Amino acid sequence: MRIEVHGQPVYCYTNSRDIDASKPSIVFIHGSGMDHIVWTLAARHFARHGNNVISVDLPGHGRSEGMPLSTVEEMANWIVGVLDTLKIDQAALVGHSLGSLISLECAASHSPRVRAIALVGTTTPMPVSDAILNAAESNDHAAFDMLTQWGFSKRHQFGGNRNSGIWMIGNTLRLYEQSGPGVLFHDMRACNEYIAGTEQAAKISCPTLLILGAEDRLTPVRSTRALQEAISSPIVEVLPEAGHTIMVEAPNAMLDALHRVL
Repeated sequence: MRIEVHGQPVYCYTNSRDIDASKPSIVFIHGSGMDHIVWTLAARHFARHGNNVISVDLPGHGRSEGMPLSTVEEMANWIVGVLDTLKIDQAALVGHSLGSLISLECAASHSPRVRAIALVGTTTPMPVSDAILNAAESNDHAAFDMLTQWGFSKRHQFGGNRNSGIWMIGNTLRLYEQSGPGVLFHDMRACNEYIAGTEQAAKISCPTLLILGAEDRLTPVRSTRALQEAISSPIVEVLPEAGHTIMVEAPNAMLDALHRVL
């Protein structure tokens, strides 16, 4: 589906279905340098369970036009713009990595519009190493290489995908390579500079789920303690053997966990 948000053309994957105001809605938000395709399995699953699914391409990503937004706060306001355009009063938000920070900020700043959030591969603050920031700013391929290598658990560096013929590492690397110049840097900088996450998390009143990878090296479980303490009664699912790219490494376990709030 193609819509216009804040004067810019935007693409949303809806499983080829029109938005039905009588159904509950779920917005899926991708991580840095990625686009809507990372949520294809989850979006199709929840569409078949009677939901409106809106898997967005953030500005400047995938099929959406415009420049990438610079801050998590701007991205959260943009999500509300998507809801306004689609005439959706309230939705659940599911976000991965950068998308999890957007979901958190949106739930804190626009609470009447958000009925539940699921934060996948998350932590706050979410610092980014100088090596990745510098490589991304220079449009150096090394940034893609580092994020791909560190984004998977060590066991999944060797493959082992349950879906025959799909190469997890290669697919993720190619997705980064398809991003436009400067897009990854904008996203990584937004993650790095979002320092209000713990404070904002304390404002969240809707049901909240954290889905974490036990072997995540980018947002390790141990770094989420402050976030878990700030949120009132969060549901926490730690998936064994999964790293940061949970949608690929543990897709079925992630779907089972998502049902706890969706």
